[in-house]
Amino acid sequence: MNRMDIDTTKLTPMMRQYMEIREANRDCILFFRLGDFYEMFFDDAVTASQALEITLTKKNCGIDNERAPMCGVPYHAADTYVARLIEKGYKVAICEQVEEPGAAGHLVRREVVSVVTPGTVTGDTMLKAGENNFLASVFMDEKEGALGLAWCDITTGDLAASHLAGRDRMDILINELIRIGPREILLPASLEEDLL
Repeated sequence: MNRMDIDTTKLTPMMRQYMEIREANRDCILFFRLGDFYEMFFDDAVTASQALEITLTKKNCGIDNERAPMCGVPYHAADTYVARLIEKGYKVAICEQVEEPGAAGHLVRREVVSVVTPGTVTGDTMLKAGENNFLASVFMDEKEGALGLAWCDITTGDLAASHLAGRDRMDILINELIRIGPREILLPASLEEDLL
C-alpha cells in the first residue's frame, strides 16, 4: 500500500496523525514513537525493513480490508538503527510523544524533535572515533560568480569558511571538498549538476 494513494479521511486518528507528520517530513524515514517503540508505516516500513533487515508486519489502519505495512525498533536501541540508516544514505525524522499517554484523555500529541542526517549526527554509536563529521555548505554569488564554502563539525565546534573566486574556482572547490571529506554537503540547485 503506497501512502500517496491513501484516502486519509478513512484512516484511524493515530494513522492520520502519522500521515500528517510524515507529509511534513517527506524526505526522511519517520521514526514515530508509540510507547516503547519507534514505528514506521507504509513506504517507510518497507524501506526500513529492507535496509535494517527487520521483520515487516501489518497493522490495521482504518481502511476496509487494508492493513498498513509496519515495522518498528525499540526506542532504547534507536541510535543503532538510525546509524545504520544514515550509513545507507537515508535521513531520519525522530517523532516523539510530547505529552504523557493517558493523562491527555485523547490521542497523544507527537512532534518531530530532530532530523538526523549524515552531517548532523551526534550520538556515539553514529560517529567514528578520531574522525571529523563535517557538514559543508556551498554558496554561489550569481552576480559576482564567486563561491563561498563553509564547513563545520557540530560535535567539536570546528568551523571554517573560504571565499573562492577566479576562473579555477570550481576546481578549487572540488579539491577543497575532497580534502575536507564532508559527510554531507548543502548545495544550491544551480551547482548540483556541476558537483554531483
